[in-house]
Amino acid sequence: MRNPTLLALLLSASSANAAEQAKADARPNILFVIADDWGWPHAGTYGDQVVKTPHFDRLAQDGMLFQRAYCMSPSCTPSRGAILTGQAVHRLEDGGNLWSFLPRKFITYPDLLENAGYTIGLTGKGWGPGSIKDAGRTRNPAGPSFKTFAEFLKTVPADKPFCYWYGSSDPHRPYDAGSGKASGMKPEDVKVPPFFPDTPEVRSDILDYYFEVQRFDQQLGDLLKQLDAAGRAQNTLVIVTSDNGMPFPRCKANLHDSGTHMPLAIRWPGKVKAGRTTEAFVSLADVAPTVLEAAGLKPGQEMTAKSLLPLLTTDAKPAGREMVFVERERHANVRKGDLSYPARAVRSAKFLYVRNLRPDRWPAGDPETYHSVGPFGDIDGGPTKEVVLKMRDSQFFKLACEKRPAEELYECEQDPYQLNNVADKAEFAEIKAKLRAALDQWMADTADPRAGKDGGDDRWDKYPYFGGPAKK
Repeated sequence: MRNPTLLALLLSASSANAAEQAKADARPNILFVIADDWGWPHAGTYGDQVVKTPHFDRLAQDGMLFQRAYCMSPSCTPSRGAILTGQAVHRLEDGGNLWSFLPRKFITYPDLLENAGYTIGLTGKGWGPGSIKDAGRTRNPAGPSFKTFAEFLKTVPADKPFCYWYGSSDPHRPYDAGSGKASGMKPEDVKVPPFFPDTPEVRSDILDYYFEVQRFDQQLGDLLKQLDAAGRAQNTLVIVTSDNGMPFPRCKANLHDSGTHMPLAIRWPGKVKAGRTTEAFVSLADVAPTVLEAAGLKPGQEMTAKSLLPLLTTDAKPAGREMVFVERERHANVRKGDLSYPARAVRSAKFLYVRNLRPDRWPAGDPETYHSVGPFGDIDGGPTKEVVLKMRDSQFFKLACEKRPAEELYECEQDPYQLNNVADKAEFAEIKAKLRAALDQWMADTADPRAGKDGGDDRWDKYPYFGGPAKK
């Protein structure tokens, strides 16, 4: 090179490119792994003595384990929509219902990361179930689809970070009857929740659910192994959770802890100190602002959720983590007139307060089949449901299927399964008023259409439902 000026320019450009490259390399990869219908506390690290989840347990040991993580809504589609957008479910219009669509105006964190230079991808169940084309979208809101993580990794340039969503179909029903027992788990070891009848059919059904939880954990292990083999593990933020509670009566599609309390572990080597556990209340909607902030982006003002980074990367106890809000609208289309079952709730350390906004409706769906699934169709079909429906005079049937009062209040430390509604007891009037006020304030602050007198409007009853009727 004989021209010193040209040489200086080239060296300057090279240094700038190297600096830019170093800046790009510093941004973390994002690996989000989500189960389908896996509820808390069904993991070894949470104290379950039957189900074996060594990969989730190890991830929790290497990062932070969350004791009080909650989905935004105990229904697949709205829960996943909240995770992707960082917004409360009632702000997502059609996306607040199961088998709906997520209007194109709602931007997701994979979109934002892609615009910032990330390679994004999806395997399995992303946003949904619902319609992509009716939203005017050309791909799933979670990103473009790939058959496997390995196939996706081949498309990621060595000098670019990635954002990848792995959506398992486990432990969603249907189950192979007897698969849990055949795997070596013992029915007599199962701890049956007191809102289920303790029968051989129920114990076996829980084991079959456990079998698929273990299969999900094996999938997680394979992903982590591939991440290590690719040399990407050290700079990857890994988030593992589920979308809603187990597909059993009084769990999925319910605002009690059995429907909304989620497993959650996050690992980020060098950023998140290993072996930490937190009792702070967090929402899965917090995922979106968290990954954006980790990538150096500012979460949008439309996001109602809050980044977890202050909790993850410091020993401070951030304010505003003393309670969490959950909600639901239409799950399956199982009420005459396409009606929703609207409810809102607030969970604090000691109490759960639930407001059923249309208590004249059946919480689990009409007793007679309407359009899809079957009688009480918000409960997924299976042996446990069959047993409960045969026990019409029992407490189990009442808890799962009968109509509920406008307000429910549970003293969770003494009543962890939330069986005894104390909303009408005078000694709890003050705490009920405080929680009601907190819920009212959250609904107002987040522009909930149901804020105000009589639960607002019923727009969710009118949104289209893209799920087909049950097969006969």
